[in-house]
Amino acid sequence: MEPKNRITLRNVSRVFTSASGEKVEALRGVNLEIADEFAADGRDVGEFRVLLGPSGSGKSTILRMIAGLDFPTAGEVMVNGHRVVGPGPDRGMVFQKYTSFAWLSVARNVEYGLRIKGMPEADRRQIVEHLIEAVGLSGFENAYPHTLSGGMQQRLAIARSLAVRPQVLLMDEPFGALDAQTRNDMQTLLLHIWDETAATVLFVTHDVAEAVFLADRLYIVSARPGTIVEEIPVPFARPREQGLKEQREFQDLEAHALARLRRTAGSGQVRVSL
Repeated sequence: MEPKNRITLRNVSRVFTSASGEKVEALRGVNLEIADEFAADGRDVGEFRVLLGPSGSGKSTILRMIAGLDFPTAGEVMVNGHRVVGPGPDRGMVFQKYTSFAWLSVARNVEYGLRIKGMPEADRRQIVEHLIEAVGLSGFENAYPHTLSGGMQQRLAIARSLAVRPQVLLMDEPFGALDAQTRNDMQTLLLHIWDETAATVLFVTHDVAEAVFLADRLYIVSARPGTIVEEIPVPFARPREQGLKEQREFQDLEAHALARLRRTAGSGQVRVSL
């Protein structure tokens, strides 16, 4: 089966106006195409793409425009062949800041989108039980978000986003606030869950090792005004484990991505493990 474009950005620019009236160019001439991928047997396997760039380079703005939460000053953003005019059920989003409903239990949070869609209770229960187990929150079904650790709250946010089976999952530095070990655990967990969803994932980070570990393909984003300066295929087979980061081939690709980031104009911060 031929892949079809899930996400398309054509000559996208975004200019903001500051409180003082100053024009700030966040993005300039961004172009990318992300196609849904299929295995040789015709099975939909999704695609995992990562936007890697320094902080403040407009990566989150790209995600927000795809989500329908912001709009380009020039150019067009399309999902599944249609211009984005607002949020939709075909797209889910996970933010760095934990976004679960504080007044709902873990199980009710995961169930929320399914209830809104009118799914029968028995079907909802089956999906909720599966996802809670998949993200490692079994035993916490009746807990409330404020009682959970940061890593557990982000597991909940991922389960809640995946429950409605979005075709596109947008992730804005979802592990940025976590400690190193929890971050590594969440990376491995995300890949495990994604492998069974066939969703197209676009993940934003300024952590070079995280980008190389997760991605099928990297987009290197320059400092502001952000634009895509290089597209890098990642050759490592799946499934992936954290030990991959110790291999020479991984470290060489990490060094290449870091060198490309350092050659971009402007200033900003990236996280490195070299």
